[in-house]
Amino acid sequence: MNSITLDTLAAFPTQLQAHYDAIPDDFKNWAPASWLGIPSEAFTALEQICHIRDIEIEGYHLRFSRTLNEVNPLLASIDSEPLAISRAYGTQNATEVFAAFREARAQTMTVLRELTSEHFNRKAQFEGYGPLTLRSLVHYLCSHDQQHLAGLQWILGKIEAGRG
Repeated sequence: MNSITLDTLAAFPTQLQAHYDAIPDDFKNWAPASWLGIPSEAFTALEQICHIRDIEIEGYHLRFSRTLNEVNPLLASIDSEPLAISRAYGTQNATEVFAAFREARAQTMTVLRELTSEHFNRKAQFEGYGPLTLRSLVHYLCSHDQQHLAGLQWILGKIEAGRG
């Protein structure tokens, strides 16, 4: 596995916190009139971080485990919107969300740093993505992270556009 991807995954919790902290406090649960153009899911800043936490734990932890322990498993996609509603993302405590996410990402990094090339070559099928290897799944996680940094920047852009 290339080091840039692993280093980027390891640095993400700090980047996510910095991007979230850049959102003014009175805009943490703010939603624009239109989500047109958002590069991530249409979630408020607080909902974005809750989503990232849950996808790490219930999405990628499970996907990595199944890919490592099963023969060519079918990995389910997660429907994020019903999860956000059922867990009332907008009412959650950001400090607790970040603590849980940091712990989850540390677990992810521990697993990934112990894997061999043979492990990274293990195959699976990912709903909505098709066939992949564990290596490609790691890249998809990194891509997902970056989409949400872009989503928070997009929200900042909308906030600033409304102030003009």
